[in-house]
Amino acid sequence: MKRLLLFDLDGTLTKSRQAVDEEMSSLLVELLHKTKVAVISGGPIEQFHKQLVNRLGCDDVRLLESLYLFPTCATSFYRYKEDRWLNVYSEKLSDEEVKGIKSAINYAVHWTNTFPETEQIWGEQIENRGTQVTFSALGQNAPLEMKSKWDADQSKRKKIKKVLEKIIPEFEVRLGGNTSIDVTKKGIDKTYAIQQIDKHLGIKKRDMVFIGDALYEGGNDSPMLNTGIPCVSVKDEEETKVLMRRFLNGESIGN
Repeated sequence: MKRLLLFDLDGTLTKSRQAVDEEMSSLLVELLHKTKVAVISGGPIEQFHKQLVNRLGCDDVRLLESLYLFPTCATSFYRYKEDRWLNVYSEKLSDEEVKGIKSAINYAVHWTNTFPETEQIWGEQIENRGTQVTFSALGQNAPLEMKSKWDADQSKRKKIKKVLEKIIPEFEVRLGGNTSIDVTKKGIDKTYAIQQIDKHLGIKKRDMVFIGDALYEGGNDSPMLNTGIPCVSVKDEEETKVLMRRFLNGESIGN
C-alpha cells in the first residue's frame, strides 16, 4: 500500500478551474483517513483553496495535516500545521524575470501567429503567479467548452513553446491545462515536489504513485515519467474516482 498518492488538479480531480464535486470531496476525505495525499498543479494557491480545500468539509481538521499542496508546478509548497496553512518554500521570480518572460510570450504568440487579435479573451491572458508566469490563450476565465476546443491537439501551444524555449532557455516551459503555458525557473517543474516530499516528509519514491491527465509528451505532468515513481494516466476526474475507489478497497494502483 502506497504511503502517498500524488494528484494533478485540473483534468484529474476536477474540470479546469472548477471546484471538486461532492463525490470527489468524499473520496478525498476517505483517502486522508487512510493515507497521505499531495496535489500538484499549475494554478496559484488561491485556486487550490477555491477548487479543493474549501470543498472538503473535513469534520476533523487534523485530517488536513495529511494533505500537501504544491501550487504553480511545485514552485511552492503548503502544509497544514498548528491550525493553519504554512508556506514551506516559494521559488519566486524577480520582477525583472517576470518582465522578460511576459515580453517573450508576447513575441512568441505574435511570431507564431497562433492567436488572432480578433479572438475573444475572458480575463487575464498573461498572469504573474509569483513563482510562475502563466499564459492562458483565451484568458483565465474562459468557458470550459471554449478552452477544450481551442487547442485540442496541443499544436498551437507547441509552436509557442518551441519559440519560447529558444528565446528564454534559462527558464522551464511546459504546457498546462487546455490552453495554458507555464514558465518557471530552470530545473523546477512538478518533479521538484518529489525532492521536497523526501526532504520535508521523509517519504521515498517507492512509496508514492502519481495520477494525472497530462502525462503526454510536453504536458506539464510528463516530467513525472522520469522520476522513477509509478505514474497512472487518466482521461478525466471520473477515471480518477475509479482509481481512488480501488485504492480504498485495498487494491494496488500504479504498480
